[in-house]
Amino acid sequence: MVKRTGTRPRIVVSADGRGVVGHAGARLLADIADATGLTRACSEAFAGLRQRRGGHEPGRIAVDLAVTLADGGKAICDLAVLRDQAALFGPVASDPTAWRLLSIMDSAVLRRLSTARAQAREIAWAQRIDTSGGLPQTTAAGQPVPGLVLDIDASIVICHSEKEAATPTWKKSFGYHPMFCFLDNTREALSGLLREGRTGSNTTTDHITVLDDALTQIPDEYRHGTPILIRSDSAGCTHGLLTHIRNLRATGIDARFSVGVAITEPIRQAILTAKQHLQWVPALDSDGEPRDGADICELTGLVPDDGYPPGTRFIVRREEPHPGAQLSLFDTVEGLRHQVFATDTPPGNGSIQFLEARHRGHARVEDRIRTGKDTGFGRFPSRIFAINAAWLQLALTGIDLLAWTQMLLLHGTLATAEPKKLRYRLLHVAARITHTARQTRLRIAETWPWATDLVTAFDRLTALPQPIT
Repeated sequence: MVKRTGTRPRIVVSADGRGVVGHAGARLLADIADATGLTRACSEAFAGLRQRRGGHEPGRIAVDLAVTLADGGKAICDLAVLRDQAALFGPVASDPTAWRLLSIMDSAVLRRLSTARAQAREIAWAQRIDTSGGLPQTTAAGQPVPGLVLDIDASIVICHSEKEAATPTWKKSFGYHPMFCFLDNTREALSGLLREGRTGSNTTTDHITVLDDALTQIPDEYRHGTPILIRSDSAGCTHGLLTHIRNLRATGIDARFSVGVAITEPIRQAILTAKQHLQWVPALDSDGEPRDGADICELTGLVPDDGYPPGTRFIVRREEPHPGAQLSLFDTVEGLRHQVFATDTPPGNGSIQFLEARHRGHARVEDRIRTGKDTGFGRFPSRIFAINAAWLQLALTGIDLLAWTQMLLLHGTLATAEPKKLRYRLLHVAARITHTARQTRLRIAETWPWATDLVTAFDRLTALPQPIT
């Protein structure tokens, strides 16, 4: 006789449950928008816009859309998850109403929405300092990186239908080519710019626009009182951008750059000279331990000035190529993979090993963009470019809501988890709503492994210092 193992209990399914809600943890996102003043600031941003008598408040609609995207929604119709659970989320606008809001979000409204995000960010950072003593700190080679670290990068978003300004891309795909700036310390999405697919990666004006928009998102006391490191890949290594970063110091912003450098013929000659005449030192891993098969060397003085800002330093890394590494003909001949970056961090502010590990941390922005594509900007809803540009800003707002939730309300692994894990464990949990003693209670199953984390998060939310209105 064969013994049956691993069988599931038999169930009978019916649709007569009462007081049961899904996505209960997503209420954290809606409440953190209120606690940071984002909902109120969005209402002010949309003040004066025409709306129907007794209709939904436009600022609240924008926040509900951001919550939907942060919760994993892909389209406007996903608002139904919130709308059909009024006991948990309150009244939520219909899909046509949400479409109308997006259609009237012109450049002036988007600027006011950006201001609303900046105001809420200032409150969120103040709450973080009051509750935890300071902002999260970026590390490299096992050492803290002083101040704030901004990462700029662009990525292709493929469109599977004809949309305004969607064009063939340099990767022979079709879609948009937006550019972003993320804050590595907190994983907040500071700014984003929707662009045509054909737009180049090293467009100086776009880099400057995205950087300046990101800087306006940083509260004044940090923008003018904290070192700010701006990282980019080789697309950001343009004289215009580097000069712009250098000129920021004249405005009181202590900005430095760390950008990748394309390996041109002068760079190749500098590497060959360094190979013969200079000392190479081992590269370091993120924990500060030597990295096998990787060495670094400073090329400053061997690379022609070629219009770089005074004080620019060049550092090269060589390593044994890993499977799948992209090798140039130069790398193939030399048998090692080479990467070069430029920085204006002066000598005495960290070894070249630290500076190289610090620059290598820019790769984390790829994860930010990857998860961001699952948080709204991986799919654009409209054929109209202006509506898609508004959608991008709401997606960035949703990313901020996730970052503030983790920064203010969660500890341990959940505070650093990617959105997919956060949704699976916290945001999408089911619960029961009951009404007792004039209170509405959200009851989470006591056997749910992360029930305590969710309850603790709601408790911390209630205890957050409230902004003075």
